[in-house]
Amino acid sequence: MKSLQLDKPHAIVVIGIQGSGKTFFAEKFATTFKAPYIEQAFFNGAARDAKAASDLFESVLAETLKTGKSIVVELANASRNDRLEIAKHLSKAGYELMLIWVQVDQETAMIRAKRASGVTQAEYREDSKRFMAPLQSEKPLVISGKHTFASQAKVALKRLSPPRPAQKPSERPQQAHRGQIIVR
Repeated sequence: MKSLQLDKPHAIVVIGIQGSGKTFFAEKFATTFKAPYIEQAFFNGAARDAKAASDLFESVLAETLKTGKSIVVELANASRNDRLEIAKHLSKAGYELMLIWVQVDQETAMIRAKRASGVTQAEYREDSKRFMAPLQSEKPLVISGKHTFASQAKVALKRLSPPRPAQKPSERPQQAHRGQIIVR
């Protein structure tokens, strides 16, 4: 598939609880459209402490924004304030933000998280409490973490695509006899 070509660079920011399928969607979307992918959780594991992880994430994000290409960013338990700060940073760099919230039921998410990272039920519950659902004012696109990537991507691409201009009545095909189409 071709790279994502949009009029204005977009930052597709993916959020959701641990085990929701956000990494699956974000990685696959970035790979499919040849877009840079930044996973915030990677820096949490690669840095010596939370401050160093945050600084490293911000530095990599700032450098990636210099490319002017659409990007995919996966946030791990970012608060509304964190998302607001990132949105301001993206806007200042000339990026359009598209927030995608991957949702799935708690039981499925917990099973996935235990399988992927070995967290206990108590650790999972504590981690889930830190997640802050987006406000309606953040205009999130909600996708199901149980759907196929194809259906998830279709919904995201529909939001990214500019609306098609309406056709004038004289440009619309007209129905003729037995299903024939007449074009004027």
